[in-house]
Amino acid sequence: MPIVASLAKAVLLEAVRNRLLWLAAVVIVAAFGFAQFLNQVAITESREIQAALLAALLRVAAVFIVVTFVITSMVRESSDKVTELMLSLPAPRAIYFFGKFAGYAAVALILALLCTLPLALFAHPGGLAIWAASLLCELLIVTAMSLFCVLSLTQVVPAFAAVAGFYLLSRSMAAMQIIAGAALQQPTLTDRVVNAIVELIALLLPALDRMTQTTWLLESAPGASTLGAIAGQTAIYLVLIGAAALFDLYRKNF
Repeated sequence: MPIVASLAKAVLLEAVRNRLLWLAAVVIVAAFGFAQFLNQVAITESREIQAALLAALLRVAAVFIVVTFVITSMVRESSDKVTELMLSLPAPRAIYFFGKFAGYAAVALILALLCTLPLALFAHPGGLAIWAASLLCELLIVTAMSLFCVLSLTQVVPAFAAVAGFYLLSRSMAAMQIIAGAALQQPTLTDRVVNAIVELIALLLPALDRMTQTTWLLESAPGASTLGAIAGQTAIYLVLIGAAALFDLYRKNF
């Protein structure tokens, strides 16, 4: 456990030295300013439009910052031979993985909290709390996936492309299911095969489209069952992605 804490602390120090929090603050201020501009332009329901746009921008920005930081940080360590040095220590490789994940998860927590600050001006407290918790769960899934991809692919561009594909598919899978299942005529064999493939992919991917919904900020907050389902899904995918990352980490020869 001391090694895990030390690795997590090193990640947080790296985030501070790279001015990651300053970057997040600049992005949040820019998103707030853009939403405020649209508030002046909108004729009706300006407050709702401002809150919805700001929430969407902050969600995408938080995911992008986390993915970029995780991948570039791990690739930099690998290039500087720090990864080889850490894995040469008399400790299980799982300790290294959990330490890095704990640090990146702490960064994700800080980003999720920062993203809730400007939304507190527009949203209901209950809906905002669940939105923030859901954003944290989404960032944790993305963090684990980024770690898995960068450990497997070891390069910035392939790892980022893999995580981006994973995230975009997870966010748009519900729409793809509707399109695949809405045949304009009698379904053919090809339509059934495509529909089956889409359903299989949807079964494997997390339902990110059901997480961090903007309607929670504008309408009544969802019940505890919604938050429980999100937390359960997050735990399942963290275990699955973590197991895949550990399997790949243990089979590598550094």
